[in-house]
Amino acid sequence: MRHPILAAAACVLALALPAHAQRDDKSQPVNFSADAGEVNYQTKVGNLTGNVVITQGTMTIRAERITFRQNADNSISATAHGNPITFRQKRDGVDEYFEGFAQRAEYDGEKEQLELFDRALLRRGNDEIRSNYISYNTRTEQFRAEGRPDAAGAPPNSGPGARVRGVFQPPRDDGTAGAKDAGKRAPPKAEPVPLRRSGELAPKAAK
Repeated sequence: MRHPILAAAACVLALALPAHAQRDDKSQPVNFSADAGEVNYQTKVGNLTGNVVITQGTMTIRAERITFRQNADNSISATAHGNPITFRQKRDGVDEYFEGFAQRAEYDGEKEQLELFDRALLRRGNDEIRSNYISYNTRTEQFRAEGRPDAAGAPPNSGPGARVRGVFQPPRDDGTAGAKDAGKRAPPKAEPVPLRRSGELAPKAAK
């Protein structure tokens, strides 16, 4: 049970994200590599250590130690430890990725839920949020961050502390923003002049 003082001090953010993760990732094969490990091909459970990389479609998890299993829907669930672990997955329909970094991660492929613990960073394009706890769910298109104290034994000033910090970049300029006079409209674009053959430029003969 979390200490009541810490629970009261926690800062929680819940923001909608405009796109899902890549939807066909679950239909792709699961690939893994590591320096050492034990894998049960009957139960589809594995324990991997040393430069671990797990991929499935556009999703990639990198860590020093991962325990994972293949779920009935062909997704994976994993517990990863590293300094840091990295999680990367393409958003559906756009050329953009989610990226997560932390000291520990819990990923539930069936629920499409990722939890990042200790010195956590969630990045989408140039937008990012930092905290000691971040979770995001690509099915509900929401992420949440809580301000928590740095983990015991963490180097001084190595994490964000009991705060949530983030940066959201301004939306892209569509060409109409930034006008000094809001009531002033941009001049209409000139219609392109059609090209004509040289014979069509000669003046017409008088009748």
